[in-house]
Amino acid sequence: MLRILLFSTLFTVLTVGASYSADSNTVSSTVVTDKAPPTATAPSVVVNNTDICKTGAAASIQTQVLGIASGITITDKNCERLKLSRSLYAMGMKVAAVSTLCQDARVFDSMWMSGTPCPFMGKIGDEAKALWQKNVEFIPEESEIRIREEIAAIARQEAEKAAAKQSELDKIQAAKDLKNKQKQALKDARAQAREFQDAKKKQAWANPLGLLLLLLFI
Repeated sequence: MLRILLFSTLFTVLTVGASYSADSNTVSSTVVTDKAPPTATAPSVVVNNTDICKTGAAASIQTQVLGIASGITITDKNCERLKLSRSLYAMGMKVAAVSTLCQDARVFDSMWMSGTPCPFMGKIGDEAKALWQKNVEFIPEESEIRIREEIAAIARQEAEKAAAKQSELDKIQAAKDLKNKQKQALKDARAQAREFQDAKKKQAWANPLGLLLLLLFI
């Protein structure tokens, strides 16, 4: 009886252990489907030298598949113009310094409005203004003075064309009048010549007839 009890207990332990061992061998896994890729980071563009008039700019774009990041430097033309003008002025080149600033339309307009137009090919004052008016294409494009001068130049050209056309018409009319005068003078000369010839003929016939009548009266 004791042997049967021990055998039953051993069988139960082995059966439960085998069952526990079978359950513990199960493998479980988790699949992540919504994980985003790393974000593209814009680079840091550092400009240490402030005398070169440049600023840094960076940007990045990130999609579900691809990310792009880039950086550039941007040149400040107005900053360069100011620094160049100051350098020229410091070296005593005052006219050149003003000419450098005059490349800006705002400076050009303000100089023109103040009665001191920007220098042109070494000329200043009224001489420079006259040259600017003849060479409008050299004025900065955004200048309001350029627009006004272009309109004025077109008006002058139209006036010159009209004057030239009128002058040509006047010349043609004068030529016609001269031709008519010449024709009239020729006609008058021919008429005078005919009258002279008729007078000579009459005089030639008058003398014999007078002589014949005198003889008849005698």
